[in-house]
Amino acid sequence: RILKENSARMEELVSDLLIVSRIETAKLPLKKAEFPLENLVRELIKEFEPFAQASNVKVELKSEEDLPKILADPSQIRLVVENLLDNAIRYIKDRGKVLIKLEKKGPNLYFEIKDNGVGIPKEDQKYIFQKFFRAGNILRYQTQGSGLGLYITKAIIERSGGKIGFKSEENKGSTFWFTLPIK
Repeated sequence: RILKENSARMEELVSDLLIVSRIETAKLPLKKAEFPLENLVRELIKEFEPFAQASNVKVELKSEEDLPKILADPSQIRLVVENLLDNAIRYIKDRGKVLIKLEKKGPNLYFEIKDNGVGIPKEDQKYIFQKFFRAGNILRYQTQGSGLGLYITKAIIERSGGKIGFKSEENKGSTFWFTLPIK
């Protein structure tokens, strides 16, 4: 069992390192297509349900009606939402809630994910999108992670023509958001 877990962790790390390498050498192809972000988010919530339940976390989606499609690479945006959802669930201790919001803001679609987890210490916030960075309070909880997820997430959003940001308070939780252009 331990060997299997470590092999899976190693596979994830190698995959992340390959993505980072492709991002940095501009060889990560963008295959833009029109697609509804809401459907992708609903799919991922369903996939993460066993992990969320095992972590005593409730995931909720609030979405505006009739949202327009976005123009982006669906597989890369999937990776972005996976990273953000995984982090939101992983960094909640005991019981918690993750709220995802989708809405139209001007020429963009706005995605927000809010958790009531451990939050990010103020002194660590300026480093959060850097490669291999993990906040000091996270290391105390011994959660697995490579410190590449948010670096990859930011690179994909920016390459897709969007913006990304967050606000966080230690011991209260974090809210990450991004925008992507509507088709």
